Amino acid sequence: MKTLRTLILASAAFAASLSAALPAHAGGMQALAQFVESARAGQAAFTQVVTTPPRQEQAARSKTSSGQFEFQRPGRFRFDYQKPFTQTIVADGTTLWMYDADLDQVTARPQEQALGASPAAIIASATTMQALQKDFELSEEPRRNGQDWVKALPRSKDGQLQSIRIGFAPAASEGGAPQLATLEIVDSFGQQSLITFERFTLKPSLPASRFQFKPPQGASVVMQ
Repeated sequence: MKTLRTLILASAAFAASLSAALPAHAGGMQALAQFVESARAGQAAFTQVVTTPPRQEQAARSKTSSGQFEFQRPGRFRFDYQKPFTQTIVADGTTLWMYDADLDQVTARPQEQALGASPAAIIASATTMQALQKDFELSEEPRRNGQDWVKALPRSKDGQLQSIRIGFAPAASEGGAPQLATLEIVDSFGQQSLITFERFTLKPSLPASRFQFKPPQGASVVMQ
């Protein structure tokens, strides 16, 4: 959670089966274009593995978390971390809210300022490839692990994000559409976040209440 928070706040963050059919193995760029332009809303379970590179005499360390993810374009998403701790990230289109249940603390920041050229732009913000290409240099990569891949490099070098790789799995059925399956995120410190999605369901819309956040009573609120 803290790693994802760092990536988001540094403008350095996701996703669904696609709504229109593509040929099998159409390629990562075509799958990404269909996703960005056609996937309006969806939900999935996710697992995130964050690996910190070794430093001096310290070995590399990994942390695993999991939970539920929902999004609705443009600009609304929600992460509910359930294991190993309970934390929540909600983007309501205007404000990015982050709630740490253990600390009983809410952090709020203007969404546009917080996200910028982040993984969230691919997942929930951009609605056209042209808009996405303003912030990212996109290139197709070889197929691996049964997925079609696109590499996204931020055009701005001011943030902590170094690269994102987006993996699309084949359609679950003949004539179906590829599914966004994996995000591989690397920051400028060499820290890697591997996010995998399961049971992704595409929906025409989700209740507006899912992307509204009210700080719990008694929680401290930090405005940034």
